[in-house]
Amino acid sequence: MNEQPANSPNPAHSLRRWFGTAIVLGGAAVMAAQFLAFARSSDVTWNALVGGCVAALATALGTLPVLFSQRLSERMQDTLLGFGAGVMLAASAFSLIIPGLNATRNAGLFGGGGWAAGAVIGTALLLGAGTLMLIDQLLPHEHFIKGREGQSPGKLRRTWLFVFAIILHNLPEGLAIGVGYAGNDPLRAYALATGISIQDIPEGLVIAVALLAANYSRWLAVGIGMASGLVEPLGAVLGAGIVSHSALLLPWGLGFAAGAMLFVISHEIIPESHRKGHEKFATAGLLVGFVLMMLLDTALG
Repeated sequence: MNEQPANSPNPAHSLRRWFGTAIVLGGAAVMAAQFLAFARSSDVTWNALVGGCVAALATALGTLPVLFSQRLSERMQDTLLGFGAGVMLAASAFSLIIPGLNATRNAGLFGGGGWAAGAVIGTALLLGAGTLMLIDQLLPHEHFIKGREGQSPGKLRRTWLFVFAIILHNLPEGLAIGVGYAGNDPLRAYALATGISIQDIPEGLVIAVALLAANYSRWLAVGIGMASGLVEPLGAVLGAGIVSHSALLLPWGLGFAAGAMLFVISHEIIPESHRKGHEKFATAGLLVGFVLMMLLDTALG
């Protein structure tokens, strides 16, 4: 009787695996086609997709130095994180909150006065931050420095925990880009997308370096870092598609995106940049990033 060696591949198992892979790839292709068709349905969603893709490309570009060198001091990492926090903070204020207040007045929500505008944007901001906080509590994920958060990961591999943490970080950026195109004039929306793309370059580098420091291979660290940016075009089209359907949703969308970004800044980026004793450099990076984004918004908006 001929027995199959224990270490030889099972033909039936291999066939099922390839068949399952083909089904997944086919489904992904169909979803990608539908997503592209939806993005082409209006100029707003298409512009948001382009802005999100530019941000994703910037993230991918930032990971490339890891292929050639893994040296990036902790002080530089914290400075770059602070820079990203400053850009996001200024974007929240000048490209989301202020336009949201103006949109509330223009829409005449609850009378359109100053108190009404502040109440609407404040409530939307809290909803955005609260939603991210809830997801942060429920979704298992792992930060590069402070470790695991959320529900028990069970048997999930550590790689997926890092991926989930990166998604939590990048999704608000994509939403902000999409809502920005739906709620701002083209130049101001372009300034917002440009600012987020600029900060995505060092962000991609920090992600790849952190993965490399967590004992991932050079190519896997770069691959995950590049893939992390793909969340932004998805979030951009989602934000633009929802908000552009109703003028009444615009102030809520702007405030929601701002709240989500402020949560990421306070809960993720600033604590990460202050854990290794380089607070001064992180703060300097934040100030430079804030001023840069402010200048972009002033010059282009």
